[in-house]
Amino acid sequence: MERLPLNDNPAQAQQQQQQQQSSQQSVLGPSGPMHPPGPPQLPPQMFTTAAQLLDLTDKKLVLVLRDGRKLIGVLRSWDQFANLVFQDTVERIYAGKLYADVPRGIFVVRGENVLLLGEVDLDREDEIPTSVTRAPFEEVFELKKKEDSQRKRGDKKRYTELQALGFEPEHSGEILF
Repeated sequence: MERLPLNDNPAQAQQQQQQQQSSQQSVLGPSGPMHPPGPPQLPPQMFTTAAQLLDLTDKKLVLVLRDGRKLIGVLRSWDQFANLVFQDTVERIYAGKLYADVPRGIFVVRGENVLLLGEVDLDREDEIPTSVTRAPFEEVFELKKKEDSQRKRGDKKRYTELQALGFEPEHSGEILF
């Protein structure tokens, strides 16, 4: 059966069909028909878009946000901007040699806030490193606040010393309109 387009000249369409048939005959190999090569395929590690998240869907992941929070949960959904939806999410807070887990439930994360995303090894998930100990949330939270205030004081001191040497600390520039 001929495939003739509606708008083309029938003689021209017949010529195109003959070219297609001759190209199909040239694809025949010694052991029968060979499939024409398709478009070149990229290896999976070359994907740098949200499409890489396809393999991580419905797996337990650890997520580090730009503000330093660490979340552990099951990736349920994502979009082209790498916005993520986590289920059964737990926020893990570390302070000194202590840690605490805070249940968060369903958690939606904007893609631009993701700093690190990694898969949790389910075989080793329950093995807690000996360097940290689980403690009540209140205790860990108070210790974390103290550590943060000490760090901020140290940063402020370092910034003043750098200013005395002529350096300008990060994010301290004047905004001119």
